[in-house]
Amino acid sequence: MNVIETRPVIRAALPRDLPGLRDVERAAGEAFRAVGMGPIADDEPPSLPELARYQEAGRALVACAGAAPGDAPLAYLLWEPVDGCAHIEQVSVHPDGARRGLGRALIERAQQDSGLPVTLTTFADVPWNAPYYARLGFRVLDDADLTRGLREIRRREAELGLDRWERVCMRRDG
Repeated sequence: MNVIETRPVIRAALPRDLPGLRDVERAAGEAFRAVGMGPIADDEPPSLPELARYQEAGRALVACAGAAPGDAPLAYLLWEPVDGCAHIEQVSVHPDGARRGLGRALIERAQQDSGLPVTLTTFADVPWNAPYYARLGFRVLDDADLTRGLREIRRREAELGLDRWERVCMRRDG
């Protein structure tokens, strides 16, 4: 991919976008190597059937360089309803689209489309994770503030070994 200078288009993901989301995920994951988190960079992206489940439910968003059918995704976001919130399951930005506000735009679109507060789980000390989300208005939740659904998500993450690095749950209300 080349760096794109046009204003990106944020839209619902289409079936044709799904293979490109896997490419975005792989490219975005490489940044974790630089902070000693190689296993995260090596993690396989969501499968096409997993991505299709979000897309078919209307809970997959993409940021593309333009509106033409051939414009590949530069970033994407997956969300699902969890305990009355739009829980961001994944948001990834290809390095060619970095520092252009794509992650922020996708989060804002998910919150607008859902009409719900937004939650996510993320790495506490990775600069483009919890510190970034805090700048977007998210707050770290205390254990007492965790809903049943967020506790279940954290349990699954621990089973996957993500607790090797400190994780937090965050929430942004309107």
